[in-house]
Amino acid sequence: MVKLSLDRTVRVSEGVVFRELEGETVILNLESGTYFGLDPIGTRIWQLCQEHGLLRTVHQFMQAEYDVTAEALEADVIELVDELRAKGLVTLS
Repeated sequence: MVKLSLDRTVRVSEGVVFRELEGETVILNLESGTYFGLDPIGTRIWQLCQEHGLLRTVHQFMQAEYDVTAEALEADVIELVDELRAKGLVTLS
């Protein structure tokens, strides 16, 4: 298993579809049938992952947008991406 750090790049997995609804996101893995929901902050992380891929860049944008310590934000980003990876919704490189 790939160790997760801000130096990793995230991509949406094949067979995953998603839709943003009123600031939240619903993600579906078509292969496993797994649904996953994101709140507005999780949705912003998801959007930035799609736009930039590199978690360090995602972290930098989130740091500029939210009043949170760099350490807490890093832990939150890594925790969410790790959960998305465990559900087969994203891959890392």
